[in-house]
Amino acid sequence: MTLSRYYATNQQGRIHLGALAALLIFAVGVAFAWWIISQPPRIERRPPPPTAPPVVDVITVTEQLQAPTLTGFGRVEAEKSTMLASRVAGQLERFGEGVLPGQVVEQDAPLVYIDQADLRLALEDAEAQLANAQALLALEQAEQQRARSEYESFGRQLSAERRALVLREPQLRQAQAQLTQARVVRDQAALSLERATLKAPWQAMVQDRLVGAGSLLSQGTEVLSLVGVEQFWVRASLPGDTLAWLEPGDRVTLASQGWPEGATREGSLLSILPNLEENGLQAQLLIAVDDPLALESEGPALRLGDIMRITYHTSAAEELIALPSAALRPGEQVWWVDEDDRLRSTVVSLAYRGQEVALVRSGLEAGQRVVVAGLAQPRVGQQVRLRQRGDTPARDGGTL
Repeated sequence: MTLSRYYATNQQGRIHLGALAALLIFAVGVAFAWWIISQPPRIERRPPPPTAPPVVDVITVTEQLQAPTLTGFGRVEAEKSTMLASRVAGQLERFGEGVLPGQVVEQDAPLVYIDQADLRLALEDAEAQLANAQALLALEQAEQQRARSEYESFGRQLSAERRALVLREPQLRQAQAQLTQARVVRDQAALSLERATLKAPWQAMVQDRLVGAGSLLSQGTEVLSLVGVEQFWVRASLPGDTLAWLEPGDRVTLASQGWPEGATREGSLLSILPNLEENGLQAQLLIAVDDPLALESEGPALRLGDIMRITYHTSAAEELIALPSAALRPGEQVWWVDEDDRLRSTVVSLAYRGQEVALVRSGLEAGQRVVVAGLAQPRVGQQVRLRQRGDTPARDGGTL
Protein backbone atom coordinates (compact mmCIF):
# COMPACT_ATOMS: atom_id res chain seq x y z
CA MET A 1 0.00 0.00 0.00
CA THR A 2 2.74 2.36 0.87
CA LEU A 3 4.71 1.42 -2.26
CA SER A 4 1.74 1.99 -4.52
CA ARG A 5 1.02 5.34 -3.02
CA TYR A 6 4.68 6.32 -3.35
CA TYR A 7 4.70 5.30 -6.98
CA ALA A 8 1.55 7.27 -7.71
CA THR A 9 2.92 10.35 -5.99
CA ASN A 10 6.21 10.10 -7.89
CA GLN A 11 4.40 9.68 -11.19
CA GLN A 12 2.30 12.74 -10.52
CA GLY A 13 5.41 14.83 -9.75
CA ARG A 14 6.99 13.89 -13.05
CA ILE A 15 3.93 15.04 -14.92
CA HIS A 16 4.05 18.46 -13.23
CA LEU A 17 7.76 18.76 -13.99
CA GLY A 18 7.32 17.97 -17.71
CA ALA A 19 4.51 20.48 -18.06
CA LEU A 20 6.63 23.13 -16.38
CA ALA A 21 9.54 22.40 -18.73
CA ALA A 22 7.30 22.57 -21.79
CA LEU A 23 5.84 25.88 -20.62
CA LEU A 24 9.32 27.26 -20.07
CA ILE A 25 10.45 26.19 -23.52
CA PHE A 26 7.36 27.81 -25.10
CA ALA A 27 7.97 31.06 -23.20
CA VAL A 28 11.60 31.12 -24.30
CA GLY A 29 10.55 30.51 -27.95
CA VAL A 30 7.96 33.30 -27.81
CA ALA A 31 10.51 35.69 -26.32
CA PHE A 32 13.11 34.80 -28.97
CA ALA A 33 10.61 35.24 -31.74
CA TRP A 34 9.57 38.65 -30.41
CA TRP A 35 13.25 39.68 -30.17
CA ILE A 36 13.90 38.68 -33.75
CA ILE A 37 10.82 40.54 -34.94
CA SER A 38 11.66 43.65 -32.99
CA GLN A 39 15.26 43.90 -34.31
CA PRO A 40 15.76 46.18 -37.42
CA PRO A 41 17.21 44.53 -40.51
CA ARG A 42 20.95 44.72 -40.77
CA ILE A 43 22.45 45.83 -44.13
CA GLU A 44 26.00 45.09 -44.80
CA ARG A 45 27.81 48.31 -45.46
CA ARG A 46 30.21 48.27 -48.38
CA PRO A 47 32.34 51.10 -49.77
CA PRO A 48 30.61 52.90 -52.74
CA PRO A 49 31.88 52.00 -56.23
CA PRO A 50 34.06 54.61 -57.93
CA THR A 51 32.14 57.23 -60.03
CA ALA A 52 32.54 56.70 -63.77
CA PRO A 53 34.07 59.68 -65.61
CA PRO A 54 31.49 61.72 -67.58
CA VAL A 55 31.20 61.18 -71.32
CA VAL A 56 31.85 64.29 -73.41
CA ASP A 57 31.59 65.07 -77.12
CA VAL A 58 34.79 66.44 -78.65
CA ILE A 59 36.02 67.57 -82.03
CA THR A 60 39.62 67.74 -83.22
CA VAL A 61 40.19 71.27 -84.49
CA THR A 62 42.18 72.29 -87.55
CA GLU A 63 43.44 75.68 -88.72
CA GLN A 64 42.74 76.70 -92.29
CA LEU A 65 42.18 79.70 -94.53
CA GLN A 66 38.51 80.58 -94.16
CA ALA A 67 35.93 83.31 -93.70
CA PRO A 68 32.41 83.34 -92.30
CA THR A 69 29.31 83.04 -94.43
CA LEU A 70 27.22 86.00 -93.29
CA THR A 71 23.44 86.01 -93.57
CA GLY A 72 20.87 88.75 -93.15
CA PHE A 73 17.74 90.33 -94.57
CA GLY A 74 16.99 93.27 -96.84
CA ARG A 75 14.15 95.00 -98.67
CA VAL A 76 13.96 95.47 -102.43
CA GLU A 77 13.78 99.03 -103.72
CA ALA A 78 14.05 100.74 -107.08
CA GLU A 79 17.45 101.83 -108.34
CA LYS A 80 15.72 104.59 -110.32
CA SER A 81 12.12 105.72 -110.49
CA THR A 82 10.34 108.81 -111.71
CA MET A 83 7.02 110.55 -112.04
CA LEU A 84 6.88 111.35 -115.75
CA ALA A 85 5.45 114.87 -116.03
CA SER A 86 4.24 116.98 -118.91
CA ARG A 87 6.63 119.74 -119.98
CA VAL A 88 3.98 121.57 -122.00
CA ALA A 89 0.39 122.56 -121.36
CA GLY A 90 -2.38 120.90 -123.33
CA GLN A 91 -4.98 118.17 -123.43
CA LEU A 92 -3.86 114.55 -122.99
CA GLU A 93 -4.90 112.98 -126.27
CA ARG A 94 -4.00 109.31 -125.65
CA PHE A 95 -1.47 106.89 -124.18
CA GLY A 96 0.97 104.91 -126.29
CA GLU A 97 0.34 101.29 -127.21
CA GLY A 98 0.93 98.92 -124.29
CA VAL A 99 1.32 101.70 -121.72
CA LEU A 100 -0.45 99.89 -118.89
CA PRO A 101 0.47 99.31 -115.24
CA GLY A 102 2.82 96.34 -114.98
CA GLN A 103 4.01 96.53 -118.59
CA VAL A 104 7.63 97.09 -119.57
CA VAL A 105 8.40 99.87 -122.08
CA GLU A 106 11.65 100.36 -123.94
CA GLN A 107 13.85 103.44 -123.78
CA ASP A 108 12.60 106.35 -125.95
CA ALA A 109 9.28 104.57 -126.58
CA PRO A 110 6.38 107.09 -126.96
CA LEU A 111 4.20 106.87 -123.86
CA VAL A 112 1.86 109.88 -123.88
CA TYR A 113 0.51 112.04 -126.72
CA ILE A 114 -0.63 115.60 -125.96
CA ASP A 115 -2.82 117.51 -128.42
CA GLN A 116 -0.48 119.41 -130.77
CA ALA A 117 -2.85 121.83 -132.58
CA ASP A 118 -1.99 124.90 -130.51
CA LEU A 119 1.69 123.99 -130.49
CA ARG A 120 1.80 123.71 -134.29
CA LEU A 121 0.21 127.17 -134.62
CA ALA A 122 2.75 128.57 -132.21
CA LEU A 123 5.55 127.04 -134.27
CA GLU A 124 4.16 128.56 -137.50
CA ASP A 125 3.93 131.97 -135.87
CA ALA A 126 7.49 131.69 -134.60
CA GLU A 127 8.75 130.71 -138.04
CA ALA A 128 6.98 133.77 -139.53
CA GLN A 129 8.57 136.03 -136.95
CA LEU A 130 11.94 134.53 -137.77
CA ALA A 131 11.45 135.17 -141.51
CA ASN A 132 10.48 138.78 -140.77
CA ALA A 133 13.57 139.28 -138.60
CA GLN A 134 15.78 137.84 -141.34
CA ALA A 135 14.24 140.27 -143.85
CA LEU A 136 14.73 143.27 -141.55
CA LEU A 137 18.36 142.29 -141.02
CA ALA A 138 18.89 142.08 -144.78
CA LEU A 139 17.35 145.57 -145.24
CA GLU A 140 19.48 147.02 -142.49
CA GLN A 141 22.62 145.51 -143.96
CA ALA A 142 21.75 147.21 -147.28
CA GLU A 143 21.23 150.54 -145.51
CA GLN A 144 24.56 150.17 -143.77
CA GLN A 145 26.28 149.50 -147.10
CA ARG A 146 24.75 152.67 -148.59
CA ALA A 147 25.76 154.73 -145.53
CA ARG A 148 29.35 153.46 -145.78
CA SER A 149 29.57 154.50 -149.46
CA GLU A 150 28.31 158.00 -148.64
CA TYR A 151 30.73 158.34 -145.73
CA GLU A 152 33.69 157.32 -147.83
CA SER A 153 32.70 159.80 -150.61
CA PHE A 154 32.32 162.61 -148.04
CA GLY A 155 36.07 162.56 -147.45
CA ARG A 156 36.10 163.72 -143.82
CA GLN A 157 37.15 161.84 -140.68
CA LEU A 158 34.64 161.78 -137.85
CA SER A 159 34.98 160.66 -134.24
CA ALA A 160 34.32 157.00 -133.45
CA GLU A 161 30.93 157.74 -131.92
CA ARG A 162 29.69 159.88 -134.82
CA ARG A 163 31.18 157.46 -137.33
CA ALA A 164 29.18 154.55 -135.72
CA LEU A 165 25.98 156.57 -136.01
CA VAL A 166 26.63 157.52 -139.61
CA LEU A 167 27.33 153.89 -140.52
CA ARG A 168 24.11 152.75 -138.72
CA GLU A 169 25.94 150.30 -136.51
CA PRO A 170 23.33 150.46 -133.65
CA GLN A 171 20.52 149.73 -136.11
CA LEU A 172 22.47 146.73 -137.44
CA ARG A 173 23.05 145.30 -133.95
CA GLN A 174 19.35 145.77 -133.18
CA ALA A 175 18.36 143.85 -136.32
CA GLN A 176 20.79 141.05 -135.47
CA ALA A 177 19.41 140.83 -131.91
CA GLN A 178 15.83 140.67 -133.22
CA LEU A 179 16.87 137.85 -135.54
CA THR A 180 18.47 135.92 -132.64
CA GLN A 181 15.37 136.44 -130.53
CA ALA A 182 13.11 135.23 -133.33
CA ARG A 183 15.29 132.15 -133.84
CA VAL A 184 15.06 131.32 -130.09
CA VAL A 185 11.27 131.65 -130.17
CA ARG A 186 11.14 129.38 -133.21
CA ASP A 187 13.40 126.77 -131.56
CA GLN A 188 11.35 126.90 -128.35
CA ALA A 189 8.11 126.37 -130.30
CA ALA A 190 9.67 123.39 -132.13
CA LEU A 191 10.92 121.95 -128.85
CA SER A 192 7.48 122.33 -127.25
CA LEU A 193 5.93 120.52 -130.21
CA GLU A 194 8.46 117.70 -129.78
CA ARG A 195 7.77 117.54 -126.05
CA ALA A 196 4.08 117.02 -126.72
CA THR A 197 5.01 113.34 -127.04
CA LEU A 198 6.32 112.02 -123.71
CA LYS A 199 8.94 109.26 -124.12
CA ALA A 200 10.44 106.71 -121.75
CA PRO A 201 13.74 108.01 -120.33
CA TRP A 202 15.06 104.44 -119.96
CA GLN A 203 13.76 100.88 -120.07
CA ALA A 204 11.07 100.92 -117.43
CA MET A 205 7.96 99.33 -116.02
CA VAL A 206 4.77 101.37 -115.78
CA GLN A 207 3.65 101.43 -112.18
CA ASP A 208 0.55 103.56 -112.56
CA ARG A 209 -1.34 106.02 -114.74
CA LEU A 210 -1.85 109.16 -112.71
CA VAL A 211 -4.34 110.87 -115.07
CA GLY A 212 -6.69 109.72 -117.80
CA ALA A 213 -7.01 110.51 -121.48
CA GLY A 214 -8.76 113.85 -122.07
CA SER A 215 -7.29 115.48 -118.98
CA LEU A 216 -6.10 119.06 -119.29
CA LEU A 217 -2.45 119.23 -118.37
CA SER A 218 -0.41 122.16 -117.25
CA GLN A 219 3.35 122.30 -117.35
CA GLY A 220 4.64 119.95 -114.63
CA THR A 221 1.51 117.76 -114.33
CA GLU A 222 2.56 114.19 -113.41
CA VAL A 223 1.17 111.65 -115.87
CA LEU A 224 2.91 108.28 -115.32
CA SER A 225 4.82 106.53 -112.54
CA LEU A 226 7.83 104.61 -113.92
CA VAL A 227 10.43 102.28 -112.41
CA GLY A 228 13.69 101.34 -114.11
CA VAL A 229 14.05 97.61 -114.76
CA GLU A 230 17.74 97.38 -115.61
CA GLN A 231 18.72 97.11 -111.96
CA PHE A 232 17.08 96.92 -108.51
CA TRP A 233 18.71 97.62 -105.17
CA VAL A 234 18.33 95.65 -101.95
CA ARG A 235 18.86 97.75 -98.83
CA ALA A 236 20.17 95.38 -96.15
CA SER A 237 21.55 95.61 -92.61
CA LEU A 238 24.19 93.68 -90.66
CA PRO A 239 25.87 94.06 -87.26
CA GLY A 240 28.71 96.52 -87.43
CA ASP A 241 31.33 94.00 -86.28
CA THR A 242 30.87 92.00 -89.50
CA LEU A 243 31.88 94.81 -91.85
CA ALA A 244 35.56 93.85 -91.66
CA TRP A 245 34.70 90.75 -93.71
CA LEU A 246 32.91 92.66 -96.50
CA GLU A 247 34.16 94.55 -99.53
CA PRO A 248 32.23 96.24 -102.36
CA GLY A 249 31.94 93.79 -105.21
CA ASP A 250 31.45 90.70 -103.03
CA ARG A 251 28.98 88.21 -104.44
CA VAL A 252 25.67 87.65 -102.63
CA THR A 253 22.86 85.14 -103.03
CA LEU A 254 19.26 86.19 -102.49
CA ALA A 255 16.18 84.10 -101.72
CA SER A 256 12.55 84.98 -101.03
CA GLN A 257 9.84 83.16 -99.15
CA GLY A 258 7.53 83.72 -102.11
CA TRP A 259 9.82 81.96 -104.59
CA PRO A 260 9.81 78.24 -105.40
CA GLU A 261 11.88 76.12 -103.04
CA GLY A 262 15.57 76.36 -103.85
CA ALA A 263 15.18 79.34 -106.22
CA THR A 264 17.82 82.05 -105.81
CA ARG A 265 19.18 85.14 -107.56
CA GLU A 266 22.72 86.49 -107.63
CA GLY A 267 23.74 90.04 -106.83
CA SER A 268 26.77 92.02 -105.77
CA LEU A 269 27.55 94.26 -102.82
CA LEU A 270 27.38 97.77 -104.26
CA SER A 271 28.40 99.86 -101.26
CA ILE A 272 28.47 100.12 -97.47
CA LEU A 273 26.51 103.21 -96.43
CA PRO A 274 28.04 105.67 -93.95
CA ASN A 275 24.97 105.94 -91.71
CA LEU A 276 23.68 103.37 -89.21
CA GLU A 277 20.14 102.04 -89.06
CA GLU A 278 18.02 103.95 -86.55
CA ASN A 279 16.54 100.83 -84.94
CA GLY A 280 19.32 98.64 -83.60
CA LEU A 281 22.21 100.77 -84.91
CA GLN A 282 23.16 98.23 -87.54
CA ALA A 283 25.27 98.99 -90.58
CA GLN A 284 23.39 99.49 -93.86
CA LEU A 285 24.43 98.04 -97.20
CA LEU A 286 23.27 98.36 -100.81
CA ILE A 287 23.15 95.28 -103.02
CA ALA A 288 22.71 95.56 -106.79
CA VAL A 289 20.74 92.98 -108.78
CA ASP A 290 20.88 93.25 -112.58
CA ASP A 291 17.88 92.31 -114.72
CA PRO A 292 15.70 92.04 -111.59
CA LEU A 293 12.55 91.08 -113.50
CA ALA A 294 14.40 88.24 -115.29
CA LEU A 295 13.54 89.69 -118.71
CA GLU A 296 16.76 88.39 -120.27
CA SER A 297 17.75 85.59 -117.88
CA GLU A 298 16.35 82.61 -116.02
CA GLY A 299 15.16 82.85 -112.47
CA PRO A 300 12.44 84.38 -110.30
CA ALA A 301 11.64 88.08 -110.53
CA LEU A 302 12.27 90.51 -107.70
CA ARG A 303 9.35 92.60 -106.51
CA LEU A 304 9.63 96.03 -104.98
CA GLY A 305 9.16 95.93 -101.22
CA ASP A 306 9.84 92.19 -100.94
CA ILE A 307 11.93 90.95 -98.00
CA MET A 308 14.97 88.99 -99.18
CA ARG A 309 17.14 86.56 -97.25
CA ILE A 310 20.74 87.35 -98.16
CA THR A 311 23.86 85.18 -98.00
CA TYR A 312 27.14 87.08 -98.32
CA HIS A 313 30.10 85.26 -99.90
CA THR A 314 32.97 87.16 -98.34
CA SER A 315 36.26 87.46 -100.16
CA ALA A 316 38.45 88.30 -97.15
CA ALA A 317 39.98 85.24 -95.40
CA GLU A 318 42.65 84.31 -92.83
CA GLU A 319 44.02 81.28 -91.00
CA LEU A 320 41.38 80.50 -88.37
CA ILE A 321 39.98 77.62 -86.30
CA ALA A 322 36.25 76.96 -86.65
CA LEU A 323 34.22 75.86 -83.63
CA PRO A 324 30.53 75.31 -82.95
CA SER A 325 29.26 78.31 -81.01
CA ALA A 326 27.95 75.85 -78.39
CA ALA A 327 31.57 75.08 -77.45
CA LEU A 328 32.05 78.61 -76.09
CA ARG A 329 31.38 79.27 -72.41
CA PRO A 330 30.87 82.73 -70.86
CA GLY A 331 33.95 84.89 -71.15
CA GLU A 332 35.01 83.16 -74.42
CA GLN A 333 36.15 80.13 -72.37
CA VAL A 334 36.76 76.83 -74.15
CA TRP A 335 37.26 73.41 -72.53
CA TRP A 336 39.56 70.87 -74.17
CA VAL A 337 40.93 67.41 -73.32
CA ASP A 338 44.65 66.67 -72.90
CA GLU A 339 46.51 63.50 -73.83
CA ASP A 340 45.53 61.91 -70.47
CA ASP A 341 41.82 62.54 -71.13
CA ARG A 342 41.65 65.25 -68.50
CA LEU A 343 39.90 68.58 -68.83
CA ARG A 344 41.78 71.80 -69.46
CA SER A 345 40.40 75.29 -70.19
CA THR A 346 41.55 78.33 -72.13
CA VAL A 347 40.23 81.75 -73.14
CA VAL A 348 40.18 82.34 -76.90
CA SER A 349 40.16 85.43 -79.10
CA LEU A 350 37.37 85.38 -81.70
CA ALA A 351 37.47 86.69 -85.23
CA TYR A 352 33.75 86.04 -85.71
CA ARG A 353 30.88 84.59 -83.71
CA GLY A 354 27.64 83.51 -85.33
CA GLN A 355 24.62 81.62 -84.08
CA GLU A 356 26.09 78.28 -85.12
CA VAL A 357 29.79 78.78 -85.82
CA ALA A 358 32.58 80.78 -84.22
CA LEU A 359 36.00 81.45 -85.78
CA VAL A 360 38.92 81.50 -83.34
CA ARG A 361 41.91 83.70 -84.08
CA SER A 362 44.06 82.72 -81.06
CA GLY A 363 43.95 80.62 -77.89
CA LEU A 364 43.76 77.17 -79.53
CA GLU A 365 46.11 75.07 -81.60
CA ALA A 366 45.41 72.67 -84.42
CA GLY A 367 44.98 69.09 -83.21
CA GLN A 368 43.47 69.95 -79.83
CA ARG A 369 40.34 68.06 -78.81
CA VAL A 370 37.71 70.64 -77.88
CA VAL A 371 34.65 69.70 -75.82
CA VAL A 372 31.42 70.66 -77.58
CA ALA A 373 28.82 68.88 -75.38
CA GLY A 374 28.45 66.79 -72.24
CA LEU A 375 29.87 69.13 -69.59
CA ALA A 376 27.69 69.91 -66.58
CA GLN A 377 30.04 71.24 -63.88
CA PRO A 378 33.52 70.89 -65.30
CA ARG A 379 36.70 71.35 -63.34
CA VAL A 380 40.29 71.50 -64.41
CA GLY A 381 41.95 68.09 -64.28
CA GLN A 382 38.67 66.14 -64.25
CA GLN A 383 38.90 62.72 -65.92
CA VAL A 384 36.49 62.25 -68.84
CA ARG A 385 35.58 59.68 -71.45
CA LEU A 386 35.49 60.74 -75.07
CA ARG A 387 32.79 60.33 -77.64
CA GLN A 388 34.25 61.58 -80.89
CA ARG A 389 31.73 63.74 -82.74
CA GLY A 390 33.61 64.24 -85.98
CA ASP A 391 35.51 66.92 -87.78
CA THR A 392 35.49 70.64 -87.23
CA PRO A 393 32.79 72.82 -88.83
CA ALA A 394 32.88 73.13 -92.59
CA ARG A 395 34.96 75.83 -94.21
CA ASP A 396 33.48 79.32 -94.61
CA GLY A 397 31.50 78.98 -91.40
CA GLY A 398 29.24 76.19 -92.64
CA THR A 399 27.28 73.77 -90.54
CA LEU A 400 28.80 70.84 -88.70
